[in-house]
Amino acid sequence: MQCLQIYGEMWRKAVCSIPPYRPFSSSSATDIPTLYSFLQPSIFALKPNEQSKQPQDSNSQTKTLTEEQKTTLQTTLEKSLLTHNTDEAWKSFKALTTCCTFPNKPLTNSLITHLSSLQDTQNLKRAFASVVFVIEKDPKLLSFETVTTLLSSMNFANTAAPAFALIKCMFRNRYFVPFGLWGNMLVDVSRKSGSLVAFLRVFEECCRIAIDENLNYMKPDLAACNAALECCCCELESVSDAEKVVATMSVLGVRPDESSFGFLSYLFALKGLEKKIDELEKLMVEFGFSNKRVFFNSLIGGYVKSGKIDSVSTTVLHSLREGNGKEWIFSDETHCEVVKGYIQNGAMKSLASLIIEAQKLESSMLEVDKSIGYGIISACINLGLADKAHSILDEMNAQSGSVGLGVYVPILKAYSKEHRTAEATQLVMDIGNSGLQLDAGMYDMLIEASMTSQDFQSAFTLFRDMRDARILDLKGSYLTIMTGLMENQRPELMAAFLDEVVEDPRIEVKTHDWNSIIHAFCKAGRLEDARRTFRRMTFLQFEPNDQTYLSLINGYVTAEKYFSVLMLWNEIKRKISGGKEKGINFDHNLVDAFLYALVKGGFFDAVMQVVEKSQEMKIFVDKWRYKQAFMEKHKKLKVSKLRRRSFRKMEALIAFKNWAGLNA
Repeated sequence: MQCLQIYGEMWRKAVCSIPPYRPFSSSSATDIPTLYSFLQPSIFALKPNEQSKQPQDSNSQTKTLTEEQKTTLQTTLEKSLLTHNTDEAWKSFKALTTCCTFPNKPLTNSLITHLSSLQDTQNLKRAFASVVFVIEKDPKLLSFETVTTLLSSMNFANTAAPAFALIKCMFRNRYFVPFGLWGNMLVDVSRKSGSLVAFLRVFEECCRIAIDENLNYMKPDLAACNAALECCCCELESVSDAEKVVATMSVLGVRPDESSFGFLSYLFALKGLEKKIDELEKLMVEFGFSNKRVFFNSLIGGYVKSGKIDSVSTTVLHSLREGNGKEWIFSDETHCEVVKGYIQNGAMKSLASLIIEAQKLESSMLEVDKSIGYGIISACINLGLADKAHSILDEMNAQSGSVGLGVYVPILKAYSKEHRTAEATQLVMDIGNSGLQLDAGMYDMLIEASMTSQDFQSAFTLFRDMRDARILDLKGSYLTIMTGLMENQRPELMAAFLDEVVEDPRIEVKTHDWNSIIHAFCKAGRLEDARRTFRRMTFLQFEPNDQTYLSLINGYVTAEKYFSVLMLWNEIKRKISGGKEKGINFDHNLVDAFLYALVKGGFFDAVMQVVEKSQEMKIFVDKWRYKQAFMEKHKKLKVSKLRRRSFRKMEALIAFKNWAGLNA
C-alpha cells in the first residue's frame, strides 16, 4: 500500500498542476429514448411516465398466460433453438415477454447467444433488444458470458453505437459486468469507428463506479487507460482531460508504461509545455524506463504538428546524445512526419543541417539503415518526393557537410527500382571519390538492375569499381553479368569481360564459362570468333571438355565446314590415346556428333576410327542415322571412282558400308 501511495505521488508529480480526482458525471436518463429509437422493438413496454401520455385502450391490457401456455411457449422456444428455427424462436420469446413472462435463465441466454452468433443485422438487433429488455426487467436472468458474446458480435460487425448504448444501459441499471470482459472490445470497436471519444465517456463512468462503489473488478486496465489518454492527447488535444485521466490512474493504482508517457509527451509538445516535458522525462527515469523510443517519437510528432521545427531538431540531436549515437530510436512514421513538417515550413536547408549534425553524433558502428540520414531520405522517397531527396543531398554538399552512406543508399535503391542505372553508376563513382565504400549486396543489386535494363556498360563499370574496392565476394555479380549477356546473346561482350577478369583470384573462372561463350558464338554462326575463343581458352590452360567440342562440331556442321570437324577429331584422338581423356567425356553424344559430321563430310577413314573407339569403349551406336546421312550426301559415290583416286579412301568407304550395312 505504501508503494502504491509513493507511485501515486510520483505519477501526479509528472504533470505538476493536475487537480485532485473529480468524480465523473453519470449518464443521463435521456439516453433511453435514443436507445429505443435505434430499434423501436415491439417487445419494449413503455415507461410509466410515457404511458400517461398515451390514450388508454380497453383492449391494450396486458394478457396473462396460464402455466400450460407458458410451458408450451418455452417448449416451442427450446425446440426452435435446437432446430435453428430462429424466427419461430423469436416469436415464442416475444409472446412470453409481452405477457411479462421470461423463459428460464438457460433458455433466455441460449436465445440471445444464438441470435448473436448469426452475424446478420436483423438478428443482432434482436439480440440487442433482448439483452436491454432483460437488463431492465430481470437482470438476474442474464449471464456475463452472454453479454460478452453479444459485444463480441457487435465488435465483429463494427456497430459502435449499439455497443455503447448497451454499456450505458448496464451502468444505468447497475448491472456491472467486470471491465475485463468487455473493455478491450469497446476500445476495438471505437478505433474501428474512427474515434475514441465515445469510449472516453464510458471510461469515465466506469472509473466513477469502480471508485464510488468500491468495485475493484470494474477498474479499467492499463490498455484502457492508455486508450483514454490517447483520446485526450491526440483527438481532443485537451490538457485538462488528460490530467483527469492521469489523476484517475493514480487513484486506481494503474501504473503507466512507455505509451502513457508517449501520449503525454505528444500533447505537451503540441501545447509547448517545455517544463512539463522535462519533468515527464525525469519521471520516466524514476519509473525505470530506459527505452525512450516511444517518448521521443511522440515528442517529435507533437512538435511537427505545432510547426516547431527547431524543437524537432533539438529533440533528434538530444535523443542521439542520450543513446551515444548507437541506438535506432525513430520509426519510419516519425521520419515521414519530420520530412512533411520541414517541407511544409520550407526548411529544406535546416533538414540538411540536421542530417549533418546527426552524422557527427552517430556511432561509426551504427548500421547504415539505422541512421537519421537513411530514415529521412527513405521517407522522402516513400512519400513520392524523390526530388526532395536530391535537394537534401545537394544542400548537404553546398554546406560542405559530410555525406554518409545513409543518405546515398536510399537514393541508389530508388535508382535501382526505377532502372535509372546510368545515374546510379555515376552516384557510385561519387561515393567512391568521397572515400566511402558500398557493400557487396548494394553492388549486386545495382549490377542486376543494369543487366535487366540491358545497360551493360554500367554493369561493367560497377564491377570494375567493385574489384577496385577490394570486395572479396565477386561471384554473385560475376554470374549475373555472364548470365545476362548469355540471355541477351552478346558473346563478344562475354569474351571481353571474361578476358578482363580471368586472372582475378577472387573469381573462379572455369571451363564451362568459356564453353558458354563458344556455344553462343557457334549458335550465332560466328565460327571464327568461336575458334579465337577456343584458342584463347587453351592458351590460358583451360582444358576443353566434351561440351566444348560438341558446340564446335554443331557449329561446323551447320556451316558445312566438315574439314574443321576432322581437325577436331584428330585433336581429340591424340588426347584420348592411351586411355588419357584429360577431362573429356567421350560418350554417346560426342561419338554421335563426330560420326554424323564425318559421314556428311565424306571422311570415312576418320569415321571408322570413331567406330573403332566407340566399340573399344562399348558405346552403343545407332547405324540408321548414319545410313541416312550417307544417302543424303553420297548416294552417287562409287567405289570404282575412289579406286582410281585413292586406294586408302576406297578401303575406308568399303569398311564403312560394310559396318553400316549399305553393301546389301
